Amino acid sequence: MPMGMSLRAAFVRDPDSRRQSLIEACAAGLAEEGAAGVSVRSICARAGVSPGLLRHYFDGIDDLIEATYRHVAAQVSAALATAVAAAGPSPVARLRAFVTGSFLPPIAAPGLLATWLAFWSLVKSRPPIAALHREIYAASLAELEALLRAADVPDADARTAAIAVTALVDGLWLELSLDAGAFTPVEAGAMADRWLAVWLPRSGGPA
Repeated sequence: MPMGMSLRAAFVRDPDSRRQSLIEACAAGLAEEGAAGVSVRSICARAGVSPGLLRHYFDGIDDLIEATYRHVAAQVSAALATAVAAAGPSPVARLRAFVTGSFLPPIAAPGLLATWLAFWSLVKSRPPIAALHREIYAASLAELEALLRAADVPDADARTAAIAVTALVDGLWLELSLDAGAFTPVEAGAMADRWLAVWLPRSGGPA
């Protein structure tokens, strides 16, 4: 969305804010118009800056989209980290918080879904985006593996469990974001709990 004059004046004093405004404008454009609808001109119009400014901070539109993907992924990771930290010291509670955090705001939100789908649409056609997608997926998988191991899932099973749980969460998150009336976040969490119980030792499975 276009910035007000007071914000534009602040950007002159803060180059990082100008760069961030372009990333946020790109995310909004991807959410509303998809990957095919974003351009240097449309993003700069949203950010309230000249097209030349984008080229000052980024090599081009692809570079900006990559930076936006990293930014959005970092926001998701931070939200999950906050949920895990709030869960306390119990390894099972921390694991459950990581898994069920995807069913709650700010992750379960139509805007984030639309932006994420735009990123996914570029994976097959743009190798740099594909490489970034693999990097982000691997990092998320590693976090989940560590939480599973902490909850006493054997090392031999942790990677397979992480892949399986991620697939379930992605599917539930997608449906919940597409239609909040399909089922509730509580129901999504209950389904995830049952799937986690398959992998956790009998004494440690969620109630």
